[in-house]
Amino acid sequence: MPVIVFSQFAGTSLWFAGNAVVPDLINELGLSVSVIGYITMAVQAGFITGTLIFAVLNVADRISPVKVFFACSFLGALFNTLIIVGDSIETIMGARFLTGFFLAGIYPVGMKIASDWHKEGLGKALGYLVGALVIGTAFPHLLKFVGGDLPWRFVLLSTSLISFLGGLTLFLTVPNGPFAGKAAVFKPSALFSLFKDKNFRSAALGYFGHMWELYTFWAFVPVMLAYYVSVSGISLSVPLWSFIVIAIGGSSCAIGGHISLKKGSKKVAFNSLFVSGLCCLLVPFLFQAPAPLFLLFLLIWGFFVVSDSPQFSAMVAGSADRSYVATGLTIVNSMGFAVTILSIQLVNFSWVSYDSPAVFWIMLIGPLGGLAALRKFKTQN
Repeated sequence: MPVIVFSQFAGTSLWFAGNAVVPDLINELGLSVSVIGYITMAVQAGFITGTLIFAVLNVADRISPVKVFFACSFLGALFNTLIIVGDSIETIMGARFLTGFFLAGIYPVGMKIASDWHKEGLGKALGYLVGALVIGTAFPHLLKFVGGDLPWRFVLLSTSLISFLGGLTLFLTVPNGPFAGKAAVFKPSALFSLFKDKNFRSAALGYFGHMWELYTFWAFVPVMLAYYVSVSGISLSVPLWSFIVIAIGGSSCAIGGHISLKKGSKKVAFNSLFVSGLCCLLVPFLFQAPAPLFLLFLLIWGFFVVSDSPQFSAMVAGSADRSYVATGLTIVNSMGFAVTILSIQLVNFSWVSYDSPAVFWIMLIGPLGGLAALRKFKTQN
């Protein structure tokens, strides 16, 4: 499990590598501020495309998921470096799209590998795994802070190297798990049969509500911090605090995983989604607060905004046919990330148009819908 966790962290460090260097790209290429939303959208669109293709072809259920993970870690790293030679927004968007495409063979496939090794306590195992994803997502912001005096390309080269090493380590040390189902046959209709299960459907809808909020929050954490600095006049390191606010969710995923062993995945997911939804409601009022209170609020939000993610994945995996666990996880991921594109772009457009913290109320739609869907899930461990 430690190897799977490290490799997941390494591979997912590619996710926000582009976001971490957005200010440099804007300055060097003379781009608009709205590029923040477009760069994030490109990764999400690539991930959606990749997960949809992987799900339709049942890739990680027919081919060794360890081999799929390694190949995608290498190719994702390769396309991540293309931003370095990009001289236009089109090239950058294309590079981020292809990076997102191969992340489809890292995030959900990593969960598949973990589920193949853990018949019991999957919520705990996925807690560590998604925690690794959270820290991996935040990691480029830390690299940006640490390498502040280095060229911005340092962030991209570092994340690409880490991704490749993570995939290679997994490939060399982790065999296929003992609890994997029989190799699936090519069966596109499995996508529809999975959703006939009421628990699978409820967990998936709850996950979609969670995703409406999560990636929009992560994408706009640097924007929130920069806006607070501008209105308060207080000096803060935006890259450092972006890393801390996002990365704290890694610990909450692990803690929530342990709690799920006693309380169940549904309870952990419900409580996490409720608190993060409350943060969505309160955020416009916090920009006038003293810096310690504002930062504490963001830390609380960052803690609860993702602690439900591994529990939704555990409920999805636990409700799926064992021969199509990877397909179930992948298609739910694909649809969940499709939701993030709409949410991110809606908030991005509203922010550019109105420049008001009230636009962050748009994120509240997700927790409200997710809580409603989760109530229909029949409790299971």
